[in-house]
Amino acid sequence: MYRPGAFAETDLAALDWLLARDAFATLVTFDGQQPFATPLPVLYARDGDAVELRGHWSRANPQWRHGGNALVIVHGPQAYVSPGWYPDKRENNRVPTWNYAVAHLRGRLEIHEDPGFLAAVVADLSQRHEDAIGSDWRYEPENPAHVSQLRGIVGFRLRVEQVDLKFKLNQNHPAANVRGVAAALAASTREGDREVAALMLDRLARREPGN
Repeated sequence: MYRPGAFAETDLAALDWLLARDAFATLVTFDGQQPFATPLPVLYARDGDAVELRGHWSRANPQWRHGGNALVIVHGPQAYVSPGWYPDKRENNRVPTWNYAVAHLRGRLEIHEDPGFLAAVVADLSQRHEDAIGSDWRYEPENPAHVSQLRGIVGFRLRVEQVDLKFKLNQNHPAANVRGVAAALAASTREGDREVAALMLDRLARREPGN
């Protein structure tokens, strides 16, 4: 990922935030001829610098046979930025851009077909997302109908070896420009715009005086 220094994040708390916000990611592998991508929900865990993802595919999805190195793209909020929102737009000939937060996670895929691993992934995913919507469906290990469904999926674990975090939030602009863009985005009806505005103001508050 192209990641200029001004936009590079090093604190893994930013990764925690991205995956708590939205753990529906894009898993990219290589089938020997071309890249192959699958959007899917993941289970995220971090212990210090050790990061791990778990999830599963439909057995009909050929990606589970690829194995090897993989890239997971974690998508954060994004927003269009109009040059009209910059106070210095005329003197500096400002142009449109896009602000966003994203993470690229690289590692080697471990493929799992054992029922215990698959049951744990299904149970953990369903509990997380059922709780989030106030519903109560659960995987029942004693239910033969539930257990039989495990034959239709293949699980994976990705032990992350490289984390690239990019939060592009006008950090290379004067503070007045950041405030102008954040104010415009905060007034938007689009939730993603308002999330970007909050991130911009947070990063601005972290700046060294005079920057």
